[in-house]
Amino acid sequence: MRFAYADPPYYGHGKRLYGEFHEQAADWDDRETHFMLIERLTDEYPDGWALSCNPSDLEWLLPYIMVDVRVCAWVKSFHRIRPMVNVQYSWEPVILREGRTIKNRRPFLRDHLVCRIAMKKGLPGAKPDAFCDWILNLLGFDPTTDTIDDLFPGTGGIDQAINRKKYLIEGITG
Repeated sequence: MRFAYADPPYYGHGKRLYGEFHEQAADWDDRETHFMLIERLTDEYPDGWALSCNPSDLEWLLPYIMVDVRVCAWVKSFHRIRPMVNVQYSWEPVILREGRTIKNRRPFLRDHLVCRIAMKKGLPGAKPDAFCDWILNLLGFDPTTDTIDDLFPGTGGIDQAINRKKYLIEGITG
């Protein structure tokens, strides 16, 4: 199976947070760019995909998505406190489409993950190891047969999660 994970610069934050890292960061401050990404995910990855986004973006992203999806939640047990914000931002949605069905999965998998943010990874929005492992599990990724395209590789977290999964399998079977 072939999957994708996308963690683009969040709408309205492209140029401000990622301008020094990406020449096209400002493109992500346009909703149309996000719509084109959703079309690409839907067209090129029928086996499944996951898309990270900002909670405030669900209002305009979900109506645009014309396929069945599930909204999962990464709940941040430790996060940046914004003093001028009344209700703190402590979670991020992951829009999940399809993936491998694993019946009677043990241990079972939740549609939410509680873990702290990544610290000092060199890129704003870098995801922690537990998050990257969770994404692979949400998709039902099997490193012996599947591929996953990380469309915004950033710090390489998804590749590292794949390597951890391969190492675990090799350790069990080898």
